[in-house]
Amino acid sequence: MLTRKQHELLMFIHERIKETGVSPSFDEMKEALDLASKSGIHRLITALEERGFIRRLAHRARALEVVKLPQQATTAAPPKGRGAFRPQVFEGGGAPPPSTSAPAANDSRELPILGRIAAGTPIDAIQHERERLPVPESMLGSGEHYVLEVQGDSMIEAGILDGDYVIIKKGDTATSGEIVVALVGEEATLKRLRKKGGSIALEAANPKYETRIFGPDQVEVQGKLVGLIRRYH
Repeated sequence: MLTRKQHELLMFIHERIKETGVSPSFDEMKEALDLASKSGIHRLITALEERGFIRRLAHRARALEVVKLPQQATTAAPPKGRGAFRPQVFEGGGAPPPSTSAPAANDSRELPILGRIAAGTPIDAIQHERERLPVPESMLGSGEHYVLEVQGDSMIEAGILDGDYVIIKKGDTATSGEIVVALVGEEATLKRLRKKGGSIALEAANPKYETRIFGPDQVEVQGKLVGLIRRYH
């Protein structure tokens, strides 16, 4: 799965080659992605090359070739390691926008977007429905589901980025290691839940955030993560 910036750069290179026949310069890429230096572009290109999306062509100026583009829908790799979890992802570059009136297609279901959820410092608790989002049925199973918009970067190493829409299966229980919507007092947050003796830990997937420990009566599980939708603008 590509990061937001990797995807933006790949599509910028692809469109520029289609328009002009040559790949953009590093300065053009830096300006298009609003990066401070070309070193960031070098890192993104290296990452795209390692993942097989682009290829450098020898003995040619601006020697980049797009080998492939991301699929519209992908299923993440199987979990690795204890408690690892990668949600199913729908890369919604071509998906219809949230709507309160458009009918869902036969292979999708409209779910309510209930507000924003913090992947970082907890923010206000879940709000009332503000609109609806078509979600592929392949991402859903039995039970009741809802959607929240992610705000913050504390779950980036679990593949969850700021601005993503997370698909939550409603419920009040979770297994240790699952990513959940946790209500702490009047604040909701998206974190990995760990049960440690009589305590509950809410664990980030970003080393700059500390794990927070609570008593069992301080945390209410509101649902667990089953997938996410990412839209590229």
